[in-house]
Amino acid sequence: MDDAEGRRITFEVVEDADTEPIVEMYVAFDPADRAQGIPPSQEDRIRSWLDTLLEEGLNVLAWDDEDVVGHAVLMPDDDGWELAIFVNQPYQGAGIGTELIQTLLGYGAEEGVDRVWLTVERWNRPAIALYKSVGFEPSDAESFEMEMSLLLAGVE
Repeated sequence: MDDAEGRRITFEVVEDADTEPIVEMYVAFDPADRAQGIPPSQEDRIRSWLDTLLEEGLNVLAWDDEDVVGHAVLMPDDDGWELAIFVNQPYQGAGIGTELIQTLLGYGAEEGVDRVWLTVERWNRPAIALYKSVGFEPSDAESFEMEMSLLLAGVE
């Protein structure tokens, strides 16, 4: 896809990946955009965290040439699959997050995922708007977080 800035972005389902380009994205990630303690800020913790995500989850990457600029993952748990998405700051607001989530949800549906949920900070209106645009609905609210969920029946 060409994003809103005219950059050619490609999306890749990841089953076995070289983690270095992903680590590079997270090392450069702006601390102000970290939420709920993720992504980790130290490289050794990033590597350990990524090992778990890549081993246990369903992952999709967004690439701008040879650079990873976005990562979305579904992690299994007792309540379904938890979604987490990260888009590098210079690429936010350009349509990449929407395409990344749609690609991930399609992959999840192919893999038999039925329920996806996430938590988002209530003040994060751009993220909430993104999640609503792909079909997530609020399902629970805590003081500063909102839980949203989506059933994947019929998702393509």
